[in-house]
Amino acid sequence: MGRAVGGRDTPPFYTRNVTQPEARTGPTSPEEPWPVRVASQKIGDWISRLGTIWIEGQVTQISRRPGAAMVFLTLRDPAAEISLSVVTTRHVVDASDVPLRDGARVIIHGKPDWYAGRGTLSIRAIEIRQVGLGELLARLERLKRLLNAEGLFAAERKRPLPFLPHRIGLITGRASAALRDVVENARKRLPSADFAIREVAVQGATAVTSVIEALNDLDTDPEVDVIILARGGGSVEDLLPFSDETLCRAVFACRTPVVSAIGHEPDNPLVDLVADVRCSTPTDAGKRVVPDFAEERRGIAAARQRLRQAVRVKLDREEHGLTAMRSRPCLARPERFIEERANDVTIARQRIRRAFRQRLDTAGREVEHARSQLRALSPKGTLDRGYAIVRHVGGGVVTDAAEVKHGEELTVRLATGELSVTAKD
Repeated sequence: MGRAVGGRDTPPFYTRNVTQPEARTGPTSPEEPWPVRVASQKIGDWISRLGTIWIEGQVTQISRRPGAAMVFLTLRDPAAEISLSVVTTRHVVDASDVPLRDGARVIIHGKPDWYAGRGTLSIRAIEIRQVGLGELLARLERLKRLLNAEGLFAAERKRPLPFLPHRIGLITGRASAALRDVVENARKRLPSADFAIREVAVQGATAVTSVIEALNDLDTDPEVDVIILARGGGSVEDLLPFSDETLCRAVFACRTPVVSAIGHEPDNPLVDLVADVRCSTPTDAGKRVVPDFAEERRGIAAARQRLRQAVRVKLDREEHGLTAMRSRPCLARPERFIEERANDVTIARQRIRRAFRQRLDTAGREVEHARSQLRALSPKGTLDRGYAIVRHVGGGVVTDAAEVKHGEELTVRLATGELSVTAKD
């Protein structure tokens, strides 16, 4: 049992805590840890040194009880799942020109406050300013210039839409008219249009994170060929999530072409400038992402008709050409070429015969003339006329009587035959 404090028995652990409540201020260790209350007090000391700060966010919850002096708020970052508790007085809330409501963009001037008993952090607000429309538009203009300078609006980086998407990703509000407009108009043009629909919050504190999650989900789906961001019209404040910097950068980072169909024609959130294609309305988006089946059928029918006409013209031209070729003599009577060549051959043969005959006749006459000359000059012709040739036995012709000796044997050649004679005188 522990010692008595104030006349009562106190447990030992309580006695130990009371005797040295805040003595452990040095470094902690497994052997010398801080009790929870000491750690909570230290954290509170650290936080109290921050002083007052300015915070911007979106009000997601207001807890205001009748007759209570304190008002509790939840301040949320529109681009992240992070929120802070805010505590303020009724006087600070009532000092705002416009009644504070859920979804309002505010700037809070306050001091971080650590509640050691529960170990919770909150912001004790001493001033709350609602962000006006003029300030919102000025911020959007500054953000627009920043994103444009970084090339997020560049036309050369925008991707063309697929002609016939396999599946269409659609991000829109739950059971919204925009969902119905996109799907119905797309299926009127292409009845087989397939959609991967993500129904998310498109307004309020969770809109940005919900849209980004759905966008990432569809972008990683290999069957989705195009993504549509669709929302109906609304005020500038209602469309603010679609001008959020985080959402704009998420759209820019998508590998899948993105179509923006936010609001109506006058509305122009920043995501319209980042998206690959901007449509004036969700209805227009439903018409832009798919081809018109009936129109394509008419186009195909017209193309087939033009093709048939071109083939018919080609066949007619070729048929006329074949008819003209068949009418030519060479194709009308092919044997005529043979007949003409046969006649040419016959004429050539006749010419050759005549030329050969003339050549033979000329040669015969030349031979006969040579023969006549030969006969005229031949010794036999002389012999035929009654003359004889006297030769020595050795073969020499006797041309002078003085060459012959008395009693010499001589040979006498006659026109026919020879005689052997003896010279006597």
